[in-house]
Amino acid sequence: MTKERFDVWAGGSAYERYMGRWSRLVAEEFAAWLDCADKLRWVDVGCGTGVLSAVMTARCRPRWMVGIDRSEQFVGAARTTTPGSTHFVVADAMSLPVGDASCDGAISGLALNFLPVPTAAVTEMARAVRPGGLVAAYVWDYADGMGFIRRFWDAAVAVDPAAAALDEGRRFPVCRPERLHAVWADAGLVDVSTTSIEVPTVFTDFGDLWDPFLAGQGPAPGYVASLEPADRHRVRDALGAAVPRRPDGSIALTARAWAVRGRRAVGAATN
Repeated sequence: MTKERFDVWAGGSAYERYMGRWSRLVAEEFAAWLDCADKLRWVDVGCGTGVLSAVMTARCRPRWMVGIDRSEQFVGAARTTTPGSTHFVVADAMSLPVGDASCDGAISGLALNFLPVPTAAVTEMARAVRPGGLVAAYVWDYADGMGFIRRFWDAAVAVDPAAAALDEGRRFPVCRPERLHAVWADAGLVDVSTTSIEVPTVFTDFGDLWDPFLAGQGPAPGYVASLEPADRHRVRDALGAAVPRRPDGSIALTARAWAVRGRRAVGAATN
Protein backbone atom coordinates (compact mmCIF):
# COMPACT_ATOMS: atom_id res chain seq x y z
CA MET A 1 0.00 0.00 0.00
CA THR A 2 1.34 3.45 -0.90
CA LYS A 3 0.81 6.56 1.13
CA GLU A 4 -0.54 8.40 -1.91
CA ARG A 5 -3.36 5.88 -2.20
CA PHE A 6 -4.92 7.39 0.90
CA ASP A 7 -4.53 11.06 -0.08
CA VAL A 8 -7.91 11.32 -1.78
CA TRP A 9 -9.56 14.73 -1.81
CA ALA A 10 -12.47 14.85 -4.22
CA GLY A 11 -16.04 14.91 -2.88
CA GLY A 12 -17.11 18.35 -1.71
CA SER A 13 -19.82 17.29 0.73
CA ALA A 14 -17.66 14.59 2.33
CA TYR A 15 -14.81 17.05 2.72
CA GLU A 16 -17.08 19.63 4.32
CA ARG A 17 -18.12 17.27 7.10
CA TYR A 18 -14.65 15.89 7.70
CA MET A 19 -12.53 19.04 7.44
CA GLY A 20 -14.38 21.92 5.82
CA ARG A 21 -16.26 23.04 8.90
CA TRP A 22 -12.96 23.57 10.70
CA SER A 23 -11.01 24.91 7.72
CA ARG A 24 -13.53 27.73 7.36
CA LEU A 25 -12.72 28.94 10.88
CA VAL A 26 -8.99 28.88 10.14
CA ALA A 27 -9.49 30.72 6.85
CA GLU A 28 -11.20 33.59 8.69
CA GLU A 29 -8.30 33.94 11.12
CA PHE A 30 -5.74 33.67 8.32
CA ALA A 31 -7.41 36.40 6.26
CA ALA A 32 -7.52 38.66 9.31
CA TRP A 33 -3.78 38.08 9.89
CA LEU A 34 -2.98 39.04 6.28
CA ASP A 35 -4.92 42.30 6.70
CA CYS A 36 -4.80 43.00 2.98
CA ALA A 37 -5.98 46.00 1.02
CA ASP A 38 -9.01 45.92 -1.26
CA LYS A 39 -8.97 45.68 -5.05
CA LEU A 40 -5.99 43.36 -5.36
CA ARG A 41 -5.49 40.42 -7.75
CA TRP A 42 -5.30 37.00 -6.10
CA VAL A 43 -4.66 33.38 -6.99
CA ASP A 44 -5.76 30.68 -4.52
CA VAL A 45 -3.59 27.58 -5.04
CA GLY A 46 -5.15 24.26 -4.11
CA CYS A 47 -8.46 26.03 -3.54
CA GLY A 48 -10.46 22.89 -2.72
CA THR A 49 -14.12 23.70 -2.18
CA GLY A 50 -13.41 27.44 -2.30
CA VAL A 51 -13.46 28.20 1.43
CA LEU A 52 -10.42 30.49 1.46
CA SER A 53 -11.41 32.17 -1.82
CA ALA A 54 -14.82 32.97 -0.36
CA VAL A 55 -13.39 34.36 2.87
CA MET A 56 -10.84 36.50 1.06
CA THR A 57 -13.48 37.76 -1.37
CA ALA A 58 -15.74 38.82 1.49
CA ARG A 59 -12.98 40.42 3.54
CA CYS A 60 -10.68 41.94 0.90
CA ARG A 61 -13.03 42.70 -2.02
CA PRO A 62 -10.44 41.75 -4.63
CA ARG A 63 -10.24 43.09 -8.15
CA TRP A 64 -10.29 39.45 -9.15
CA MET A 65 -9.73 36.06 -7.57
CA VAL A 66 -8.77 32.84 -9.36
CA GLY A 67 -9.02 29.52 -7.52
CA ILE A 68 -7.01 26.56 -8.83
CA ASP A 69 -7.33 22.89 -7.93
CA ARG A 70 -6.63 19.56 -9.64
CA SER A 71 -9.93 18.06 -8.45
CA GLU A 72 -12.83 18.61 -10.83
CA GLN A 73 -15.24 17.72 -8.03
CA PHE A 74 -13.77 20.33 -5.71
CA VAL A 75 -13.79 22.99 -8.40
CA GLY A 76 -17.40 22.14 -9.18
CA ALA A 77 -18.33 22.48 -5.52
CA ALA A 78 -16.46 25.80 -5.27
CA ARG A 79 -18.33 27.20 -8.25
CA THR A 80 -21.68 26.54 -6.58
CA THR A 81 -20.83 27.97 -3.16
CA THR A 82 -18.52 30.93 -3.81
CA PRO A 83 -19.43 34.40 -5.10
CA GLY A 84 -19.54 34.67 -8.87
CA SER A 85 -16.68 37.19 -8.92
CA THR A 86 -14.27 34.30 -8.26
CA HIS A 87 -13.18 32.20 -11.23
CA PHE A 88 -12.27 28.56 -10.57
CA VAL A 89 -10.02 26.50 -12.84
CA VAL A 90 -9.02 22.84 -12.87
CA ALA A 91 -5.23 23.03 -13.05
CA ASP A 92 -1.99 21.87 -11.43
CA ALA A 93 -0.57 23.90 -8.55
CA MET A 94 2.92 23.09 -9.78
CA SER A 95 2.24 24.86 -13.09
CA LEU A 96 -0.15 27.73 -12.48
CA PRO A 97 -2.14 28.97 -15.48
CA VAL A 98 -1.40 32.62 -14.75
CA GLY A 99 1.24 34.94 -16.18
CA ASP A 100 4.47 36.00 -14.55
CA ALA A 101 3.93 38.79 -11.99
CA SER A 102 0.22 38.92 -12.90
CA CYS A 103 -1.08 38.76 -9.31
CA ASP A 104 -0.70 40.91 -6.22
CA GLY A 105 -0.93 37.90 -3.95
CA ALA A 106 -0.85 34.10 -4.00
CA ILE A 107 -2.44 32.16 -1.16
CA SER A 108 -2.93 28.52 -0.28
CA GLY A 109 -5.00 26.92 2.45
CA LEU A 110 -4.28 23.43 3.79
CA ALA A 111 -2.84 22.21 0.49
CA LEU A 112 0.92 22.61 0.73
CA ASN A 113 1.46 19.28 2.52
CA PHE A 114 -0.08 17.42 -0.40
CA LEU A 115 2.00 19.03 -3.16
CA PRO A 116 4.90 16.86 -4.33
CA VAL A 117 7.69 19.43 -3.80
CA PRO A 118 6.58 22.24 -1.46
CA THR A 119 9.52 24.53 -2.24
CA ALA A 120 8.88 24.21 -5.98
CA ALA A 121 5.20 24.95 -5.43
CA VAL A 122 6.00 28.09 -3.43
CA THR A 123 8.52 29.16 -6.07
CA GLU A 124 5.73 28.83 -8.64
CA MET A 125 3.44 30.95 -6.45
CA ALA A 126 6.21 33.57 -6.21
CA ARG A 127 6.54 33.60 -10.00
CA ALA A 128 2.88 34.52 -10.27
CA VAL A 129 3.08 37.61 -8.04
CA ARG A 130 4.55 41.00 -8.80
CA PRO A 131 7.73 42.20 -7.04
CA GLY A 132 6.62 43.15 -3.54
CA GLY A 133 3.61 40.84 -3.85
CA LEU A 134 2.48 38.53 -1.06
CA VAL A 135 2.82 34.75 -0.92
CA ALA A 136 1.08 33.16 2.06
CA ALA A 137 -0.29 29.81 3.18
CA TYR A 138 -1.35 27.75 6.17
CA VAL A 139 -1.24 24.06 7.02
CA TRP A 140 -2.59 21.95 9.85
CA ASP A 141 -0.16 21.12 12.63
CA TYR A 142 -0.62 17.39 12.18
CA ALA A 143 2.26 16.51 14.50
CA ASP A 144 0.95 18.09 17.70
CA GLY A 145 -1.89 20.54 17.26
CA MET A 146 -4.63 18.87 15.23
CA GLY A 147 -6.49 17.25 18.11
CA PHE A 148 -8.88 14.81 16.51
CA ILE A 149 -6.39 13.73 13.82
CA ARG A 150 -3.64 13.23 16.42
CA ARG A 151 -5.92 11.08 18.55
CA PHE A 152 -7.03 9.11 15.51
CA TRP A 153 -3.50 8.12 14.49
CA ASP A 154 -2.51 7.32 18.06
CA ALA A 155 -5.51 4.97 18.26
CA ALA A 156 -4.81 3.48 14.83
CA VAL A 157 -1.16 2.77 15.65
CA ALA A 158 -2.15 1.14 18.95
CA VAL A 159 -4.29 -1.29 16.95
CA ASP A 160 -2.09 -1.55 13.85
CA PRO A 161 1.56 -0.49 14.32
CA ALA A 162 2.03 -0.41 10.53
CA ALA A 163 -0.32 2.60 10.42
CA ALA A 164 2.53 4.74 11.78
CA ALA A 165 3.90 5.05 8.24
CA LEU A 166 0.70 6.84 7.19
CA ASP A 167 0.53 9.25 10.15
CA GLU A 168 0.33 12.79 8.74
CA GLY A 169 2.43 14.06 11.62
CA ARG A 170 5.30 11.92 10.33
CA ARG A 171 4.66 12.34 6.63
CA PHE A 172 4.35 16.11 6.51
CA PRO A 173 7.29 17.76 8.30
CA VAL A 174 6.46 21.06 6.61
CA CYS A 175 3.61 21.45 9.11
CA ARG A 176 6.01 23.05 11.60
CA PRO A 177 6.76 26.81 11.63
CA GLU A 178 10.52 26.48 11.25
CA ARG A 179 10.09 24.28 8.17
CA LEU A 180 7.54 26.65 6.65
CA HIS A 181 9.91 29.56 7.22
CA ALA A 182 12.71 27.63 5.52
CA VAL A 183 10.54 26.76 2.49
CA TRP A 184 9.60 30.42 2.01
CA ALA A 185 13.21 31.53 2.34
CA ASP A 186 14.39 28.81 -0.05
CA ALA A 187 11.84 30.05 -2.59
CA GLY A 188 13.56 33.45 -2.48
CA LEU A 189 10.86 35.26 -0.49
CA VAL A 190 11.69 37.99 1.99
CA ASP A 191 10.10 39.47 5.13
CA VAL A 192 9.00 35.96 6.10
CA SER A 193 6.94 35.47 9.24
CA THR A 194 4.84 32.70 10.77
CA THR A 195 2.02 32.51 13.28
CA SER A 196 -0.18 29.87 14.87
CA ILE A 197 -3.95 29.79 14.41
CA GLU A 198 -6.00 27.70 16.84
CA VAL A 199 -9.71 27.03 16.51
CA PRO A 200 -12.19 24.94 18.53
CA THR A 201 -13.40 21.65 17.10
CA VAL A 202 -16.50 20.66 19.05
CA PHE A 203 -18.30 17.45 18.10
CA THR A 204 -21.87 16.90 19.24
CA ASP A 205 -21.11 13.26 20.10
CA PHE A 206 -18.71 10.49 19.14
CA GLY A 207 -20.65 9.73 15.97
CA ASP A 208 -20.11 13.31 14.82
CA LEU A 209 -16.37 12.76 15.19
CA TRP A 210 -16.14 9.19 13.84
CA ASP A 211 -18.59 9.11 10.93
CA PRO A 212 -16.57 11.49 8.68
CA PHE A 213 -13.68 9.02 8.92
CA LEU A 214 -15.87 6.58 6.96
CA ALA A 215 -16.18 8.79 3.87
CA GLY A 216 -12.73 8.12 2.40
CA GLN A 217 -11.65 11.78 2.12
CA GLY A 218 -8.01 12.31 3.08
CA PRO A 219 -5.28 10.11 4.53
CA ALA A 220 -6.97 9.01 7.76
CA PRO A 221 -10.38 8.19 6.22
CA GLY A 222 -8.59 6.53 3.30
CA TYR A 223 -6.81 4.29 5.77
CA VAL A 224 -10.08 3.47 7.53
CA ALA A 225 -11.62 2.50 4.21
CA SER A 226 -8.79 0.02 3.62
CA LEU A 227 -9.45 -1.89 6.85
CA GLU A 228 -11.45 -5.06 7.31
CA PRO A 229 -14.63 -4.42 9.34
CA ALA A 230 -13.26 -6.01 12.51
CA ASP A 231 -10.10 -3.89 12.42
CA ARG A 232 -12.15 -0.79 11.65
CA HIS A 233 -14.24 -1.43 14.74
CA ARG A 234 -11.10 -1.88 16.84
CA VAL A 235 -9.76 1.49 15.70
CA ARG A 236 -13.13 3.09 16.37
CA ASP A 237 -13.24 1.65 19.89
CA ALA A 238 -9.66 2.72 20.62
CA LEU A 239 -10.44 6.27 19.45
CA GLY A 240 -13.67 6.32 21.44
CA ALA A 241 -11.77 5.40 24.58
CA ALA A 242 -9.16 8.11 23.98
CA VAL A 243 -11.29 11.23 23.47
CA PRO A 244 -12.62 13.30 26.37
CA ARG A 245 -16.39 13.62 26.67
CA ARG A 246 -18.40 16.33 28.35
CA PRO A 247 -21.40 15.37 30.51
CA ASP A 248 -23.71 15.91 27.52
CA GLY A 249 -21.65 13.54 25.37
CA SER A 250 -20.03 16.25 23.25
CA ILE A 251 -16.30 16.21 22.56
CA ALA A 252 -14.38 19.49 22.70
CA LEU A 253 -10.95 19.51 21.08
CA THR A 254 -8.83 22.13 19.33
CA ALA A 255 -7.11 22.32 15.97
CA ARG A 256 -3.97 24.33 15.31
CA ALA A 257 -2.67 25.49 11.96
CA TRP A 258 0.59 27.23 11.17
CA ALA A 259 0.49 30.17 8.78
CA VAL A 260 3.38 31.72 6.87
CA ARG A 261 3.73 34.78 4.68
CA GLY A 262 6.49 36.47 2.73
CA ARG A 263 6.99 38.83 -0.17
CA ARG A 264 8.63 38.59 -3.54
CA ALA A 265 11.71 40.75 -3.38
CA VAL A 266 11.43 44.12 -5.10
CA GLY A 267 13.78 44.02 -8.03
CA ALA A 268 13.31 40.25 -8.50
CA ALA A 269 13.31 39.22 -12.14
CA THR A 270 9.88 38.81 -13.72
CA ASN A 271 11.11 36.81 -16.74
